[in-house]
Amino acid sequence: AFEFVTEEGLSLDMAHPGTMTAIEVDGPFHYLESKGKQRVENGRTRFKSRIVRQLGWTLIHVPYFEWDALIDAAAQDSYLQSKL
Repeated sequence: AFEFVTEEGLSLDMAHPGTMTAIEVDGPFHYLESKGKQRVENGRTRFKSRIVRQLGWTLIHVPYFEWDALIDAAAQDSYLQSKL
């Protein structure tokens, strides 16, 4: 299912409730950028991740900058398989 909402009211980008596995696709607004150009998850994203995991979900993040670097569908499939 896409845009799954948990019983607690948390929205997840993609989820498989039977296995309590969720995927969050994190765009640019999920990150802070330091002077060294290193991207760090912002507080809101980190807090939501912590809550989702405490509820028993396995949470997989797909950062936009990793996804955008993939050159074709085969690379995207391989990437997702490695995350699962």
